[in-house]
Amino acid sequence: MERILCETCEHLTIRIEHFKNQLNKANAIIEKAKSEGKVPYEVYINSFVRRQTAESSFTHWTISDEELLARIEENFHLAKQGYRPDVLLVPVNPSGFYAGVITLQPGDKLVGEYSARREGEQPRIHVYSVNGSKKPAKAVDVVLYSHAALVEGCEHESNSDYEIVSINGRDSIGDQPIEVMTLLANHFGADGGTATNLTPEKLESMLRESFEYWKDKALVNPQPR
Repeated sequence: MERILCETCEHLTIRIEHFKNQLNKANAIIEKAKSEGKVPYEVYINSFVRRQTAESSFTHWTISDEELLARIEENFHLAKQGYRPDVLLVPVNPSGFYAGVITLQPGDKLVGEYSARREGEQPRIHVYSVNGSKKPAKAVDVVLYSHAALVEGCEHESNSDYEIVSINGRDSIGDQPIEVMTLLANHFGADGGTATNLTPEKLESMLRESFEYWKDKALVNPQPR
């Protein structure tokens, strides 16, 4: 028993040191960008973000890929850490972006479906509002996953240091926490999720923040294809 406990403690110590190193690297990237005023690493547009079209329930945009990458470079020094150290949220100029998140009102109708986010992935439950439509975004975060984070799930599409996997717009100013079910899917290892490596205490804290934000919000109903 003593040997098992020692091995467990040693394993936990190694994991803690690993994520401390990840955090230090992420902070170093941001600090370097602040000092140089530019993106210090290559950014690639992952095909997963291409699902965010005008017909989808997600944020979409009308600017070019070149303009998108330029806006990321312009504001990379403002990047914040996401739900893990090697996930970054870069706020960008919201002009040309349209947000699919709406605030619900009493009596609003909701619909749902059980579908995969992409081919080959296990289905998930999705809920949408049939009331309202997309609005010009007032704030936008570009979600960047590091190469190491994407390699964990074999979801990388390049050797770039970061890849864009989501663009999250909203028609209000302020932070937008990760959606509750997305956070849980990541934490508990659902197909297509990326491990959070959160402690129970940190998970509870993030769930509380997410619940408070998303309890009266939903995505608009996607248009028929």
